[in-house]
Amino acid sequence: METIGKLFALFLFGVLLYFLKQLWSRRSYPPGPFPLPFIGVAWQTGIRITPTLLIKLAKQYGNIYTIWSGHMPIVVFSGFQAVREALIETEDFAERQMTPFIRDAFKNKGIIFANGPSWKQQRRFGLVTMRKLGLGKKGIEGQIEEEAYRLVEIFACAKEQPLDPSLPITNAVSNLICILVFGYRFSVEDGKFQKMLENFNCAMKFGGSFFYLLYELFPQLMKYLPGPHQRAMRSLGFVISFAKEEIEKHRELQSLHEPQDFIDYYLLQMEKVSSKDDPESAYDEENLAQCIVDFFIAGTETTATTLQWALLLMVAYPEVQEKVRKEIEDTLNPSHSICYQDRLKLPYTYAVIHEVLRLKYVLIVGVPRQSAKDVNLYGFHIPKGTLVVTDLNSVLYDPKRWETPERFNPHHFLDKDGQFISREEFLPFGAGPRVCLGEQMAKMELFLFLTILLRSFRFQLPEGAKEVCQEPMVGISLHPHPYKLCAVPHCRTP
Repeated sequence: METIGKLFALFLFGVLLYFLKQLWSRRSYPPGPFPLPFIGVAWQTGIRITPTLLIKLAKQYGNIYTIWSGHMPIVVFSGFQAVREALIETEDFAERQMTPFIRDAFKNKGIIFANGPSWKQQRRFGLVTMRKLGLGKKGIEGQIEEEAYRLVEIFACAKEQPLDPSLPITNAVSNLICILVFGYRFSVEDGKFQKMLENFNCAMKFGGSFFYLLYELFPQLMKYLPGPHQRAMRSLGFVISFAKEEIEKHRELQSLHEPQDFIDYYLLQMEKVSSKDDPESAYDEENLAQCIVDFFIAGTETTATTLQWALLLMVAYPEVQEKVRKEIEDTLNPSHSICYQDRLKLPYTYAVIHEVLRLKYVLIVGVPRQSAKDVNLYGFHIPKGTLVVTDLNSVLYDPKRWETPERFNPHHFLDKDGQFISREEFLPFGAGPRVCLGEQMAKMELFLFLTILLRSFRFQLPEGAKEVCQEPMVGISLHPHPYKLCAVPHCRTP
């Protein structure tokens, strides 16, 4: 018993030393909730972080504050001024945070979860290639239009009966990523592609989970323990393997045609740099495979979820839906094929889309960054390598910048004459060196999908259904609770 007592006392002494060390290390960080050993601030905030909680913490501790996750400090920037300081006015926070899971899963490859010269090369190549593929011109725009009309057919086949729009919307958006990356869409009967999507969704749902947090806190231990983290790693491996198979197919057909998709252009770039024998080149198959995965990460869940919110809000605000339909009907000839350029003629419709993006931002926070060096800001010291997140919801809901921040109000983006206005506080795609690579494509998808759907149907709740729930389900994204709607054609055929 005496030995056990000594061991217990030694353990308590170790905990006390750890706690005192933690208190000492946090003295120069921005203020925040008081952390306890091992669990950090979870005793006060809970395990799951929500936008409401972050805004509440900002009111209590200021626009720059610290949350401790176990022994790891997370500095949060909240409100427009602080977020602008972090994203736009300095590049001190442009690096991606290499947490244990991010490092093990993505290996500093691709665009989203990479740093340094490799990241700069992949991002620059991505921007140039998307322009070559016709982003903003008729190339990808025509493909978006085709997918939108396929979606119209699916809604029409429901014959005004209740339909859950989430799956057809997600399939349509993922098909557009396939066209951009692979050069073609996959059939819903393609078993291997459906398995790839299942694995992709499994990996995405793991982010933000309890086991994800455990992995970040105890990576060396979790690597050897069974659990959902092992399945998430296997799922990511399957998606990478799928991408490499597509790369090999493109390599075999490379000489038969001009470059038609992202893989074609990347393989051509690999040939160019190999002929120059450039030792600093990061163009290789591993980076290409991860870039493909990154396109799916950035371009599927976020856009599909925003479209689901858009239809839900049209049902919740039928007067807004009718005003959009009337603007389209009064402005465009019935035989006119809607194009992205029409946004200039449809200011109210374009404002509605921006208001959906503002009110229903689909992420809890912007993708985490880290400080590239020691930074002194507003009297606080943020050491090099500190995890930094930008609370973009706090910007999009900032009461100092928006007239009715908590209410769906398209007039946030209209002047007194009803013309569309851009606003610097509108940051759902981020800003600065890490601004979303697919921002223009996402805006094009949202505009074409929504205008074509609202031109074709009036969306309403099924008969007997109660009011729609506008509270989000909190996961890796803030998506709507499952719902069904009825698509009633505007022009009925006898």
